[in-house]
Amino acid sequence: MAEDSNNLRFYWYPKCGTCRKAKKWLDEHSLSYEEKHIVENPPSRSEIEVLHQKSGLELKKFFNTSGLKYKELGLKDKVKNASQTELYDLLASDGMLLKRPILTDGNKVTVGFKEDEYQKMWL
Repeated sequence: MAEDSNNLRFYWYPKCGTCRKAKKWLDEHSLSYEEKHIVENPPSRSEIEVLHQKSGLELKKFFNTSGLKYKELGLKDKVKNASQTELYDLLASDGMLLKRPILTDGNKVTVGFKEDEYQKMWL
């Protein structure tokens, strides 16, 4: 088990099925983590920037593209042409726009939940 597993921060939305699966996986593997409700207590703009940089992912991967809010705001086309600054601002404006769950130990970051990815990253 990772030495710094007690420093895990888990951004999630309790009504999200994928988040609940990820939480169950963490609990089954006895990993301790700090829960953060992604809507009530979303990461700040600067936290999102750091999460993005450490994830190695495209910034677009941080958007909850299947979410109602994303569709309501018509972000599909906006995201294609927006600057990185605009994208950070958008993501920081509403926790519902963030793909979830987000799990980080301060160095590594996963976005979404894929069991094999969690297995490689967090065990």
